[in-house]
Amino acid sequence: MIDAYLLPLQRAAMRPLARRLADRGIGADAISVAGFALGLGAVASLALGWFWAALVLMLANRAMDGLDGAVARITGPTDRGAFLDIALDFVFYALVPVGFALHDPVANALPAAVLIAAFVGTGSSFLAFAAIAAKRGRTAQAFPQKGIYYLGGLTEGFETIAVFVLMCLWPDLFPVLAWIFAAACAVTTVLRWRMGWTAFDTREERR
Repeated sequence: MIDAYLLPLQRAAMRPLARRLADRGIGADAISVAGFALGLGAVASLALGWFWAALVLMLANRAMDGLDGAVARITGPTDRGAFLDIALDFVFYALVPVGFALHDPVANALPAAVLIAAFVGTGSSFLAFAAIAAKRGRTAQAFPQKGIYYLGGLTEGFETIAVFVLMCLWPDLFPVLAWIFAAACAVTTVLRWRMGWTAFDTREERR
């Protein structure tokens, strides 16, 4: 919901470090993979109940996610990098609820499953819109530097990470937070369905 406002600040903060990494020949794809490895460490920590470690690794994963884009803007963005970035992000988001479910299956398994299903809704609607928008040559004015068409919504990256942080700080509240955020994701999905239904109406093209 507020990613468009935060991304310019993130880019400015990441630029000096990104320049140093680029000068040393460290590419954006390597940073993406390293960040995903940190994310897997966060999921393992969740399963073990090491919530503070999970929080640190999760935030490190998100920092690397911003850093890979900053490096790519210096060295030159690639389609492979854009693909890798979004693919790894979506898997990481889905694995976080799995970590909580593994830690306490009795309390967390059902809300984790519902949250993952909600992520499927937001992710599939996001990617479906992006694919057709690219086919039609559309660009997202709010996110001009993204590698693919970036469709906003009620639950974007910032909101997702904010909820994950709350879950790490108060793991006993995971079921409640998961149900609430799943509902918010469902709203986002429905709104994106409506946007796609309207934006890609073939009747409009014939006029």
